Amino acid sequence: MVDFVPQPCAPRRLLHIRPGQVQRFPADPTGRPAELDAVLVLFTAAFPPRLPLTASLLDGFGPAGWTLSPGDYEALDRALSEIAAEYHTVDNPREDADADLTVQLLRQLLGAVLLRLARLPHPDRAASAAPGGEVFRAFRYELERSFAVTRSVQRYAARTGYSPRTLTRACQAATGRTAKQLIDARVALEAQRLLVHTELPVATIGRTLGFSEPTNFGKFLIRETGHTPGGFRTSQRRPDPGVR
Repeated sequence: MVDFVPQPCAPRRLLHIRPGQVQRFPADPTGRPAELDAVLVLFTAAFPPRLPLTASLLDGFGPAGWTLSPGDYEALDRALSEIAAEYHTVDNPREDADADLTVQLLRQLLGAVLLRLARLPHPDRAASAAPGGEVFRAFRYELERSFAVTRSVQRYAARTGYSPRTLTRACQAATGRTAKQLIDARVALEAQRLLVHTELPVATIGRTLGFSEPTNFGKFLIRETGHTPGGFRTSQRRPDPGVR
């Protein structure tokens, strides 16, 4: 699961987990984590080369998963094998190897992988930002910055320089949901993350997300998820809750 949304784990499946997202791995009938066989690539945001065409891939809004065609899978598998081989030379350098050159080569190889991913077909065109254009892009970036501060469409409109009506039209074109619905969904997601993956009291989480009263936070979460804060936390907890 990525941010509480199930994602299939099958051959030729590619998952992209972004900073801040929560992930949970499947468990066997005893409650222990199931064994998964996968290649895992971790990198900081600053490591890849600056490639404008990969910017939308690396932001917080792209797809979480693709099912690759056999050809795309084989090409990506070869590229990742080359990265792995170069990465191991960092810890076990050859006598004639230049460590700085190896690091730069790793950057370029990772950039090539990202370019391959950027040209993959979008797995869910309904979630693409393209129909909403620049207005929707501006809104969702501001939403990431301000969801814990305000849930007012009017304030988002003022901060992005568009009218509330323009903002809502762009959101509906991109996602089928209004600006207000997207704002509330983002706040609810962060509430779910904090409830399951931290030990913060419910009242503290509510205040963190801009609710002055715990009862208002509770009503909001029931409306958005169908669960009380405590009920959601209990329903999602297990011995191995996953990582963030």
